[in-house]
Amino acid sequence: MLKEKMRINRRQFVIGAASTGAGLSIGLAVPLGGQQAFADGRNESSSTPEVNAWVVIDPDDTVTIRIARSEMGQGTLTGLAQLVAEELECDWDKVQWEYPTPGENLRRGRVWQSFSTGGSRGVRGSHQYVREGGAMAREMLIEAAAKKWGVAAGDCAAADSKITHKPSGKMTTFGKVASAAAALVPPSEVTLKDPKDWKVVGKPKKRLDTLEKLTGKQVYGADITLPGMLSASIKASPVHGGKLESFDATKVSSMPGVKSVIRVGDDAVAVVAKTWWQANKALNALPIKWEKSENDTVSSASIDKFLQEGLSSENAFVGNESGDVKAGLKKASRTYTADYSYPYQNHATMEPMNATAVWSKERCEVWCPTQNGEAALAATISASELAPEQCDVHKVSLGGGFGRRGAADFVTQAVLIAKTIPGTPVKLLWTREEDMLHGMFHPVTKARMTAGFDDDGNLDALHVRISGQSILATLMPQALENNDGMDPVVFQAMAPKGDHAISYTVPNLLVDHAMRNTHITPGFWRGVNVNQNAIYMECFLDEVAHEAGQDALAFRQKAMTNHPLALAVLNKAASMAGWGKPAVEGRHLGLAVCKAFGSYVAACAEVSVDDGELTIHRIFAATDPGYAVNPQQIEAQVSGSFVYGLSALLYGECTVKDGQIEQQNFHEYPSLKMAKMPHVETSVMPSGGFWGGVGEPTIAVAAPAVLNAIFAATGKRIRHLPIKDQSLA
Repeated sequence: MLKEKMRINRRQFVIGAASTGAGLSIGLAVPLGGQQAFADGRNESSSTPEVNAWVVIDPDDTVTIRIARSEMGQGTLTGLAQLVAEELECDWDKVQWEYPTPGENLRRGRVWQSFSTGGSRGVRGSHQYVREGGAMAREMLIEAAAKKWGVAAGDCAAADSKITHKPSGKMTTFGKVASAAAALVPPSEVTLKDPKDWKVVGKPKKRLDTLEKLTGKQVYGADITLPGMLSASIKASPVHGGKLESFDATKVSSMPGVKSVIRVGDDAVAVVAKTWWQANKALNALPIKWEKSENDTVSSASIDKFLQEGLSSENAFVGNESGDVKAGLKKASRTYTADYSYPYQNHATMEPMNATAVWSKERCEVWCPTQNGEAALAATISASELAPEQCDVHKVSLGGGFGRRGAADFVTQAVLIAKTIPGTPVKLLWTREEDMLHGMFHPVTKARMTAGFDDDGNLDALHVRISGQSILATLMPQALENNDGMDPVVFQAMAPKGDHAISYTVPNLLVDHAMRNTHITPGFWRGVNVNQNAIYMECFLDEVAHEAGQDALAFRQKAMTNHPLALAVLNKAASMAGWGKPAVEGRHLGLAVCKAFGSYVAACAEVSVDDGELTIHRIFAATDPGYAVNPQQIEAQVSGSFVYGLSALLYGECTVKDGQIEQQNFHEYPSLKMAKMPHVETSVMPSGGFWGGVGEPTIAVAAPAVLNAIFAATGKRIRHLPIKDQSLA
């Protein structure tokens, strides 16, 4: 039986795996960042007790904060640690962190709640209960000190990892009373600090994961090494939904290092070898036949035709409606229409999909970079065919996620492979080509935008028809049942209310969706549907303002009087860029604004176009996330999201030929280079009262701001992405 030991020391954990006839002990070294695994509710050593599920305190006052959400470069773990530390009243310089496991979460009644990290929910989805965890630990520490002194807990206070008895001046440290605190019954309720009293939250505290990245000590999934470990390389049908017909293992079985050739599910084959390079070389030499299907004839042209039909279809799901758009357009003094499109795009994480698994009849464990530990655990349980209590997943930091690692297809594959070699760890690592072929792609869509003007040139009617894929219809079809088949995620940044509410008031408005699903698997790509919807709305409104002969900022402002927070960030970005003031010769500005993932974001881009060559000089950004946990991290997130968003704008396109994605590596799917990156100035302007996201909302406004600036510079409208194949001359 496998058994984990909790916190054997700060640098390693040990697990045991049952194998045929003998026990196998596996040691895994992890860096001094706290990526330890544990299975008990408390430390085996009473000298380093768990005060509660969130907080472990050593005698030297080192505080280990447990982080259930995933870290993939966005800084979530530091932000969540700040929230716990704020209520705990600990010394930030003595804080470190560790991941709990989803298996332990399950065994302890989901004490850490959600392990899912996506949709900018890391902080906004867990701020309440992680703060409560810190506050409860603080109260338990205070009570332990008070009992030791024989005084009232109400006369004691905590600060900087110390507890003081205010009347007498007695003082002790967290480390000295942590064991006693751990034995107490947690308080049934706690009072959280008023934001005006925050000392850690709202401050630009240093990230907890930076040092290990700088020194190369950070462990990613691709770095995992276990004694006796074998490596696997895999190929699935290059056509999404395709099936494996046959393969001839005899052709590669005698190649160096090869241990086995395995059918994985009904659509893939893997080679297991001593090293990954041996496995991949054999896999490339393996004769494979794939079943033929009607999907083999699909192309970008046929998909485009399919979506084009949806633009004029009579049947569509209504996502937002007010007034009577048909009547409004009919009575309009003038109408204006433009069609836009947005292509497939790959997540293209720097670290390809991977997972390491060890399976026996008694236990199955997986090490992997995942955005959703609980989904990875569910996949492990299902593929292993073991009971939930016999399985666990050890989460490591991600070499990029962007939504792709919220799925667990690679975990399922790793476990299925490991099942064929009981007791032996097997690391599955996808090639870059496999990663590109089998992404879960940003959905392809088109939009027909139709505006109607009243006699004074005001926007009186607006019809937004979206034609394209539904992510939920493919990945979570059960989520459509309560919406009569409609996918509400399609209408992000265009919804009537909520976290993705439209930022404008139009008397007669209709936003609808003609669902057109293809065989290419869509997925939650960073920013999801906000990316194209912000382009459709913000670029079209720019067109409408130009047609009406009005200033682009003033035109928006008139339609945003009922949206003060969105208007505030728009005005701020415009002001930062000097909108309305004399510009540097040859440089031009473009605006964009939206509400997404609960936050209000805006951008103003400054560009020049010289002989058709685009230069993005600066982007001025403003964001209101309600509460700003770490302003420095928010600024970094804005800049980072612009790298991703501008890469998509300039180069990001995945095309389909013979049913397959054509782009298979970075030379065909490039990212923005440092020399092309504009200077970014960000104003973080938290208005308080709500918790918005950071990682995803800001990505959406960079592209439309740049597109609008290109029009200002050239008079050309770019309505179909990416820019790379279009002339700006």
